[in-house]
Amino acid sequence: MQTKKQTNDFKRVLVWELPVRIFHWLNALCITVLAITGFIIADPPALMSTAEAVDSYWFGTVRAIHFITAYIFLVNALARIYWAFNGNYYSNWRAFIPYSKKARQNLLHVLKVDVLLQNEEEEVYKNISVGHNYMASFSYVMLFVLALVQIFTGFGLYAPTSGWWLPKLFAWVPDLLGGDAQARFVHHIATWLFIIFTLIHVYLVFYHDWLEGRGEASSMVSGYKFVRKERIEKGDHI
Repeated sequence: MQTKKQTNDFKRVLVWELPVRIFHWLNALCITVLAITGFIIADPPALMSTAEAVDSYWFGTVRAIHFITAYIFLVNALARIYWAFNGNYYSNWRAFIPYSKKARQNLLHVLKVDVLLQNEEEEVYKNISVGHNYMASFSYVMLFVLALVQIFTGFGLYAPTSGWWLPKLFAWVPDLLGGDAQARFVHHIATWLFIIFTLIHVYLVFYHDWLEGRGEASSMVSGYKFVRKERIEKGDHI
């Protein structure tokens, strides 16, 4: 009976709109494909074959997949920027900046729970975020900066062999960094940072799903989370 009462305290709320969910999963797919093909390009395996070179163009195919995925990654990022100005409260760019006192309290709470592993059971529901918590929001801003680094260095390295005008817009990037070798190094390090972020991100999603029980993991598929009714009545988005 108590369980039913506690369940009735929550309401199913649409948090992540369809464009945000599409961006999220397309971004995840692009990062995975770019990382795998990027590592192959950086250190291609020596495959022995008796076939003619024209019939064994696997490395060219890998590069083509890498470049095509890079274009998709770029368009996807531009679409997310557009939605940051046209989406709902939770996807808006303002939701990523801790400008209010409550937002800063949320940031402190997440630091205590996620990083310092302190027990804050009495404060947990008051500080739970409906959308992203502000520690996650800060990390996503850093991820976006990292994505820009990947786009600029990647297209900068591709520019000399491309016949299209778009990559050539980034031809100045390697020179700015001191040459192709330095640009490749930055591009490679940024890839590893993406991988580290992904591992931490997946862990925290499932951790908060277990800690809060509000559909954290499934929300990026369905779009819905479970929110306490009193917070909806107060219009409390955080």
